[in-house]
Formats: sequence, C-alpha cells, structure tokens
Amino acid sequence: MRILTANQIKTVEKRAFAGDFTEEGLMKCAGTACFNKIMKYYADGINNKKVAVICGNGKNAGDGFVIADLMCQQGIDASIVLADREPELKEPKMYFDEAFENDVKIYYFAEYDFDCDIIVDCIFGIGFHGEPKAPFDEVFDAVNNSGAVVISIDTPSGTNATDGSVIKAVKADMTIAISTLKFAHVLPPASEYCGKTVTVNIGIPEDCYDSDYVNTITKSQVKSFFKARAKNSNKGDFGHQLNICGSYLMPGAAVICAKSALKTGVGLLKCVFPKSVYSVMTSHLTQPVFRPLCENESKTISIGAVNDICDELKWADSVVAGCGLGNNDDVQVVIGQIIKICEVPVILDADGINAVCPFIDIIKDRKAPLVITPHPGEMARLINESTLYVQQNRVDAAKAFAKENDAVVVLKGANTVVTDGSEVFINTNGNAGMAMGGTGDMLSGMIGSFIAQGIEPFDAAKAAVYIHGYCGDITARELSERGMTVEDMISLLGAIMSEFE
Repeated sequence: MRILTANQIKTVEKRAFAGDFTEEGLMKCAGTACFNKIMKYYADGINNKKVAVICGNGKNAGDGFVIADLMCQQGIDASIVLADREPELKEPKMYFDEAFENDVKIYYFAEYDFDCDIIVDCIFGIGFHGEPKAPFDEVFDAVNNSGAVVISIDTPSGTNATDGSVIKAVKADMTIAISTLKFAHVLPPASEYCGKTVTVNIGIPEDCYDSDYVNTITKSQVKSFFKARAKNSNKGDFGHQLNICGSYLMPGAAVICAKSALKTGVGLLKCVFPKSVYSVMTSHLTQPVFRPLCENESKTISIGAVNDICDELKWADSVVAGCGLGNNDDVQVVIGQIIKICEVPVILDADGINAVCPFIDIIKDRKAPLVITPHPGEMARLINESTLYVQQNRVDAAKAFAKENDAVVVLKGANTVVTDGSEVFINTNGNAGMAMGGTGDMLSGMIGSFIAQGIEPFDAAKAAVYIHGYCGDITARELSERGMTVEDMISLLGAIMSEFE
C-alpha cells in the first residue's frame, strides 16, 4: 500500500478534479466511505450510544458533516460539535447546511458537555503542522480526557501527515485513512496517536497516482518471493549460510540467529564462533556444522582466526556477521576482512555494525552486496547524528545511507524501514512485545537464510522483516506482549513459513 505526504495526496486529488471528480463529490465519497467503515467496526450497539462529530472549519470538517448527517439518517444519536466556528469554505459549508436542514443537532465546543460514547475527530486534516492554537488545544484536551472511543478521520488532528511530528494532538483508538496511508500513520511519534489504522477507497482512479511512492510491505508481495521446492531437491539446493556470531558474554545471540535461519529453510548452516562458546552452541543446536576458532583475552573472536574465516567465506552463499560478536580491535579487523574479500552477500548486524562505525568507508571497498540492519542508535553512529535525529528522519536517513553506500538498509524499530537507496518500504506489522533482546538476531538469521536460498538481498530483507513482524503478532496473540520471548517466536516460525511456501 502506498504511503504519501500531504502534498503528494493533494496532487493526486487535483488530478482527480481535472477528470470526472468535483471537490464536493470527492468530499461526499470520503464522508460516506468513513461512515461505512465506522459502522463496520462499531455498528453493534451504536444506536444506544451518543456520538459527537467534532469539526474544525477546514475541508476535513466536510467529511464530518457528511458522517453526522448519515448517522442521524440511520437513527443514531449523533451531533455536530463545532470546534471553532461555522465553515466558510464552499464545499464543507454545503454539507453543513444539509446537515442543519436535516435537523442534525449542532453545538459549539464551549457549550458541549462531552457526555458521549464515541467521538469522530474531523478537526484538522492532512494540512496541519506545528502547534495547535486556542481554542483547538482545549478541544484536544477535552477529546483526550472524555473517556469516549475516538475515531480520527484521515489523520489524528494535530499530527503532521508528512513527517509524523507531533506537539499536541488527538489520541485516537482508530484512524480511518482516506485513499492511502500517510506518513503520520507509520512514523513516530504520530503513529502512536493513530490506534488501529484502516483505509477507505473513495474511488480516485489509479492513473492519478505516480509510481515512486514509499510503500508498505504486503503479504502477497512477500509470497511472490518464494518458489515452490522441487520434489527431488537436496540440501545443497537451498543454500549455504555462514554465521560469524557470538562471544563468551553473548552466546545467545549466535544461537538465536542460527535457529531462525534453520526455521526458515536454509539448506546448510555453519556457525563460526570463539571456542569458549562451544558448549553453549552444542547444547542448544544440533543441525548446524560448528567451527570453533581461536579467541582473545576477552573471549571474542581473535585476529588469529582471520585466515580460517576467509577460507569459510568461499563455502558460503550468504554471511551473517556481528550478532553478539563483541566489539574490540580484533573484531574490527575480522569484520573489515570479511567485508573486503567476501564475494557473497553479507548481512551486517549489531557488533558487526559497531565494528565498522569508526571506519565506515570500508563498506564501499567490497565485492558483494551488503545488507545492514541497524537499530536507531546504531544508525545514529553510522551517520554521526543523534538517535533523535534518526527517529525524526527515519526514511530520509535510511535512504540516504543506502544510496551513498550502495547497500540495503533495514532500519529497525516500530514500522521498520527497508530501502536500497532508490525504493523505500515500511513494514506495518509487529508489536511492542518484540522490543526485547534477541529479536534483531532472529531477523538477521532470517535475512541470511532467504538470501542463501536464492532470493535477492532487497527482497530477502523485505520478506524477513514482514515474516518477523507477522510471527511476533501471532506470538503476542497466543501468549501476550509482556510474556512472549524470542524463543516463543522461533518455536512458531517454522509453522508460519507454511503460509509462504
């Protein structure tokens, strides 16, 4: 699904107006579609509830007037609450007048007691930016303190549709996005204000849209990346994955990375690790080939292991490096050599990323594709900016780094960004229960597995991110967000892959 800025959707609507659509016609379609969506989710018992449709004085209010009018026609106790004043723009005024003529109750904000069960937020639309002024800041407080179910139309009022910024805004239980998603629905902090986000199609023709928008990753897209396995296949047909992960203090990262690779179908997995980790690896894993190597005093991989690792690279179809590896001079040398000589795709995560941060230009001196999977803090170190900057510029930061370094970037976090520097995809599944140690190691193992099986690195990253989030959502439903663990996710992962065969 497309994700558009405020200016992009306005351009789309202008193209529609140049065709068979009128502004008042599109407003009617939007209000009707939103009404139908509200009824789909809240029809049960809504006739016994009080509904307040709170409207500003811009075009977003027109959708609200249509919604309130349609509700009253269905016998619902719905009222229009004017946040400021009566509309003056032609199209919203037309639907306000229709609602008035149809005896819809109309109140001003100052006289409404907010004794209602459902609030429909039509105060501001996608054009809002900055800080709400009086009386709108007071309206936002009244909505948020009402205890009512809040449904925002298009974007929660007060959020910036284009960059996801918020100073003060309505906090919705559900947001109905008109035509397409906007960045407020997928970027923090605005995404926190949206609740459940659903979309409605209001009939704008496909030829009104361009082809270069940011998109969400979809299940159908991910399914298309996987080919059916031939009946007479052998283990060599599904790739050789080499994991260079783990240290004495963080052996679990290597175990998690390995398990997720195996659960997603890699044919052969070889695990390289410091020799002191051997007992942990073998007590949790039986399927991989193990290659314990020499270690330094910190019990991380030693510089003395470089030649052995370089030999192993010749065997691999994909290489995952960094999960739990530790970060010191030896690790930096090892990672540098892997990047320099490896001729198959490398997935660089965690300490692999930390190792290259001081010498970032080395990733340009490589022979093979690179997938790099930073969390916001690691991304900040890569580009020498603050974590706050990264979070406020997730798409731009990831895209710029990917383009400059000819790499695939997976910027992790809520609504993970995946980009090759040209195209950008945002993943919208997953949940807060996944915010725990180990989920990144799991993701890296999955990316490596899909690449080893022959999927192109950019597509493998999209597939892994989507399935990872999908697995997290199912695990949370089965257990809970607070009670789920990475092991719980991995235990479900193999079964979940049946949906993508």
